[in-house]
Amino acid sequence: MSALKGIVKGMATTMRILLERKHTIQYPDRRRARSSRFRGRHELRRYENGMEMCVGCELCQVACPANAITVYAAENDPNAPHSPGERYAFRYEIDMLRCIYCGLCEEACPTEALHLTQEYEMAAFSRGALVYGRDILVSREPSAFAIPEEVYPPFKGRRPLVEGEERPEREAEERPAVPAQRAVDA
Repeated sequence: MSALKGIVKGMATTMRILLERKHTIQYPDRRRARSSRFRGRHELRRYENGMEMCVGCELCQVACPANAITVYAAENDPNAPHSPGERYAFRYEIDMLRCIYCGLCEEACPTEALHLTQEYEMAAFSRGALVYGRDILVSREPSAFAIPEEVYPPFKGRRPLVEGEERPEREAEERPAVPAQRAVDA
């Protein structure tokens, strides 16, 4: 009698779990919605006119606790600027393997150019493929942001300090003399 009771109890448990709502989803076909606070892949936004919002200030690089961001700024060409202002990030890289997705880079950005998206599918076959450059990071689509007025003065290129004179060769003057290597005592 107790054996029959055990079988009935086991079948009831099986039927209850069989009819219960499933917690798993068919992943590639269906995706679960992320929280609005989720931090995924980085994106560099563009203004509504197509100009990049990043001005190459390097604050995101300084704020990153994992040293995952590398920014090299360059002077904008006044005839074909990449961003408003004097500079733009001509080299911008984020090592996704080092990034801890803390969002400090996003908070440090003064122009709100850097944005952490909801995208989380970033698998690759090599470590080098997970160092994202400007070609991947800069958004192809313009955002709804307009260039703020009276923030960026009109930039017409570098001017000499004194009219009629060219800039001095600062590199040669500022570069310290490299001391000769000491002979290694044998």
